[in-house]
Amino acid sequence: MNELHLETSPYLLQHANNPVYWKAWNATALALAQKESKLIIVSIGYSACHWCHVMEHESFEDSEVAATMNAHFISIKIDREERPDIDAVYMKAVQIMTGQGGWPMNVVTLPDGRPIWGGTYFRKDDWINSLERLQEIYTKNPETIRDYAEKLDEGLQSLSVISKNDSESDFNFEILEKLVEKWERSFDWDYGGMARAPKFMMPVNYEFLLRYGYQTKNQKVLDFVNLTLTKMAYGGLFDTIDGGFSRYSVDMKWHVPHFEKMLYDNGQLVSLYANAYKLTGNKLYKEVIEKTLNFVEKEWLTKQGSFYSALDADSLNVENHLEEGAFYVWTKDELTSFLQEDFDLFSTIFNVNEFGFWEHQNYVLIQNQSLDEIAKQQNFSLETLEQKKKKWEQILYREREKRSKPRLDDKCLTSWNAIMLKGFVEAYKTIGNKNYLKIALQNADFIIKNIWSPEGNLKHSYKDGKATVNGFLEDYAHVIQAFISLYEVTFDENWLHNAKQLMDYTFDNFYDEKAQFFSFTSIQDEALITNHFEVEDNVIPASNSIIADALFRLSIYFENSYYEKICQQMVQNIVPTVDYPSAFSNWLNVLLHFSEQNKELAICGSGALDYLEIVNQNYQPNIIIAGHSSVSTIPFLRNRFSENETLFYLCQNKRCQKPKDDFEEIRQEILI
Repeated sequence: MNELHLETSPYLLQHANNPVYWKAWNATALALAQKESKLIIVSIGYSACHWCHVMEHESFEDSEVAATMNAHFISIKIDREERPDIDAVYMKAVQIMTGQGGWPMNVVTLPDGRPIWGGTYFRKDDWINSLERLQEIYTKNPETIRDYAEKLDEGLQSLSVISKNDSESDFNFEILEKLVEKWERSFDWDYGGMARAPKFMMPVNYEFLLRYGYQTKNQKVLDFVNLTLTKMAYGGLFDTIDGGFSRYSVDMKWHVPHFEKMLYDNGQLVSLYANAYKLTGNKLYKEVIEKTLNFVEKEWLTKQGSFYSALDADSLNVENHLEEGAFYVWTKDELTSFLQEDFDLFSTIFNVNEFGFWEHQNYVLIQNQSLDEIAKQQNFSLETLEQKKKKWEQILYREREKRSKPRLDDKCLTSWNAIMLKGFVEAYKTIGNKNYLKIALQNADFIIKNIWSPEGNLKHSYKDGKATVNGFLEDYAHVIQAFISLYEVTFDENWLHNAKQLMDYTFDNFYDEKAQFFSFTSIQDEALITNHFEVEDNVIPASNSIIADALFRLSIYFENSYYEKICQQMVQNIVPTVDYPSAFSNWLNVLLHFSEQNKELAICGSGALDYLEIVNQNYQPNIIIAGHSSVSTIPFLRNRFSENETLFYLCQNKRCQKPKDDFEEIRQEILI
């Protein structure tokens, strides 16, 4: 029978009433496949995935499909967000077999879990025919399938091997210039982002390009980043009415999104826009930050201080059927009715015309001009137009709240929570809103009390008062990074000690000395069919690149040469192999830590926090900051406290200048 009603994952519970005899991934289900010598169907998706819902409706709710699956297979449903380890392994297999990947992802394996066939979305008849054919071959000619499984397994094992570079590296930074020049050939100079569709936001790419442009004074790169961030904020991808970004745009101009909203996207984008706002002072970026965090606080922040995971792409339309984007789109008649005499001006700003038209009489709001440009054209003051825009958004927000909302994925994932925590911290640095810091501290407290076990390990998922699934490398990486970011705004050294404690646990349970990288899964967990080392940056940076960044920072705070050595080794192994910089941009960001422009600033004395607030308002990604307003336990700050004055220590390459008491002099020295 279907066993998914025993699970807590919203995605698995969505399938709990299917006629398919679904099981969750566990030792019992896997042992049953071995005992009965049955092929396994591994079907992977997530709650906000539109095409996952389509395949469920067309196939998994169908009795004919269920009869085929139940007769011959052990069918296992997996929430990819709850088990990213399983997803990563079988995604590699699907990419080897088909040349592409995505969700829903469906794989058929031997009873021992080795894959033999797979793909993404299948129509009902194709799905049934494929399963029946596989079962026929498995029954009549099993050796054929086993031979293929063996060859595919060899391919999977080879992918888990990362080449090593044992030569000493002086980190020649000319490689960055060449990689960026190659990257520029893919830039879309009309709408920003890469010149292809669909368009993913990839915030880690623009964090690197922003820093690279700043440190090399490359105005062309900076202009491109600003073009991209502006066009993303103008597009339907950004919900101008209530804040928050959807997952990606299906077109070149950031117009029509795939409408689900994910916590990890919004956490990273807040950090990115905060850094860009520091550098540019662009008011649009501040609006994006404030609207997005207001949305997150209202829709995803729990009473315990944790964050929910996502809002679905689908919601009920006026006919009471689930439809992608139904909550977000508008007809011209609706807009005319709600905005009345202001409709013409509104339609000029938000393109209720051919440029903003989507389908089925629906419009997705998109700007293609700044308010300043439109104000001049329409003979309005900019202030008047800004006030009108704010009023229109309030009207549409009230009307939209009357609609059926998208479904909520109410599990709390540790890594995603830490990403959002960091977003709140970066926004606090930039804007100074103390509520942002309060929420970040609440979330950190939630992680410590509910996610971090007395045995020292993190859990991955939390729902209904229960933490489940042993943590993956991504959980440790992002929590460590989030704790370091809290130190950067509070100078509370407990956050650094917590980060170091988690890092040491990570070495004990994830580091593979032979591979010279950290495995995605802990040695405490049951091994999958192949080991997985996450090294390529994607919509979320690779957990190994986040760990490398944290190792560099902690090596300075704790004067830990081993941390620095491992970080350097990881970067040396990766950077020479980089061909597509967009897939390794966070590694390139870590490489910049080793440049001559990287410095450390210690602020020591009773006024440390006041000066810290000023420093944090500036964009200086090449500065690692430390400080205290009392005696410190951090090695980097040893013997630097002065009761009677606030002193500034500027350091580089383990050498520090004599302390200074003139803050303005220090500010000039850390400028690029």
